[in-house]
Amino acid sequence: MLSGLVSSKLKKKFEEVVSIGIKPFTDAGVTPNTITVLGLLVSFASALCYYNWASSPILLPAAGGLVLLSGLFDAIDGVIARTTGKVTPFGGFFDSVSDRYADAIVISGITLGGLCNPFYGFAALIGSLMVSYTRSRAEAVGVTMAGVGFAERAERMLILASVTFATVFWFDTLNYGVILLAVLSHVTVIQRMLYFRKNSRK
Repeated sequence: MLSGLVSSKLKKKFEEVVSIGIKPFTDAGVTPNTITVLGLLVSFASALCYYNWASSPILLPAAGGLVLLSGLFDAIDGVIARTTGKVTPFGGFFDSVSDRYADAIVISGITLGGLCNPFYGFAALIGSLMVSYTRSRAEAVGVTMAGVGFAERAERMLILASVTFATVFWFDTLNYGVILLAVLSHVTVIQRMLYFRKNSRK
């Protein structure tokens, strides 16, 4: 729970910094949904880099950079929505669905590219989706899950980008990073189940 609180505080601070730099976007009339689509396209580009990594040594570092860029877009769309007063139910729904597609596409690119053991890739994919599902299911009945668990989406993306960059020094880092993602994701699911059980009784 402590890690979740720290993560939430860092996210809030990050969004405060981002809000200063988004004025050109808002002045140009860029909508939150446009940023969401761009983030999804960047995730797709990252997956292609992972899948085709063997064709060029620059593709793996590029994939890591694109993962970070996708995360930046994921933060910006929400900030723009709140800053411009364009927070809508559809926007939140669209952002959530796009994030799930992005997670699945990137992990699939890594797995299909032979960069990790397929079993671990499959486990990481299921874990990532279940982290999001447990939050949406709990919040549908009024139990807030923000900040609960070790591996929310921002943490997972940072881990993935970090181990991708580290492959420059040790290629197997990405495989072990996927294992770490799988473990932390499923631990987070368990944390959220226990949190829900405790707080749904109130």
